[in-house]
Amino acid sequence: MEVKLQIKKPDWIKTRTSQNQNSVDTEAILRKLSLNTVCEEAACPNRCECFSKKTATFMILGKFCTRDCSFCTVEKNKPLPPEQNEPERIALAVAELGLRHVVITSVARDDLEDGGAGHFATVIDAVRSIDPKVTIEALISDFEGNTDSLSKVVKSNPDIINHNVETVPSLYKTVRPMANYERSIQVLKNAKSMNEGIRTKSGIMLGLGESDEEIAMVFRDLRNVDCDVLTIGQYLSPSKKHHPVIRYVHPAVFEELRRDALDMGFAYVASAPLVRSSYMAAEMLDDFSCFV
Repeated sequence: MEVKLQIKKPDWIKTRTSQNQNSVDTEAILRKLSLNTVCEEAACPNRCECFSKKTATFMILGKFCTRDCSFCTVEKNKPLPPEQNEPERIALAVAELGLRHVVITSVARDDLEDGGAGHFATVIDAVRSIDPKVTIEALISDFEGNTDSLSKVVKSNPDIINHNVETVPSLYKTVRPMANYERSIQVLKNAKSMNEGIRTKSGIMLGLGESDEEIAMVFRDLRNVDCDVLTIGQYLSPSKKHHPVIRYVHPAVFEELRRDALDMGFAYVASAPLVRSSYMAAEMLDDFSCFV
């Protein structure tokens, strides 16, 4: 990968860093139940804001990932076996935090025969047993294209299947070297074909070196497989060891892209510099038009 100098962060990239009692309580619950969150492991810029609202995105199947994406801070290492009581601990956290919408994601577990899909399904079942009314969003890996694995998650009946394409196809070799763009698109297509009632969702980061034409192409590809929800955010490089930020996209451009995506037929689009895949995911449900 060509080494580029990191460019100065603009004024519109501002994150909240202050804590309140909700933040303290959220962290205490997570520590008590020994749970991982993508908020912490991926150094999400919205972590303080979400914790202050007593929300978090649970990251199951451990802290270690079997892949090595150049944009991500999650550590690549040999994973430990899945923790059998993790589903129950997450269900307890959902109850204690009073969540009405739960986002569950995971590290990539290519070492497991089903990619961790069975564990995903067990977690979803455990949360449903605590609160049948809670809505669940499963932010999944591509399971290396294994449709049997995908089927395990779909059959557990989450309200939303989320799988991020992350970037444009031309950048996969440097940004997602162990992933495949066409395979990611196929995951979304297969999830919808397995259960037409499940809403599908995907996300893309900007500022990695993509062109405007490539962004539009990704939007079209997602709509061609009937993807319902799209998130668009600014890539922020976690360190000098990670993929550099090639450009910072102005908020006005994010708004223009949001309107373009809605015109293409997406039911709901979140587009702004600090938007992340699960950022304010519960608020999306307040726009009931995306579930008509």
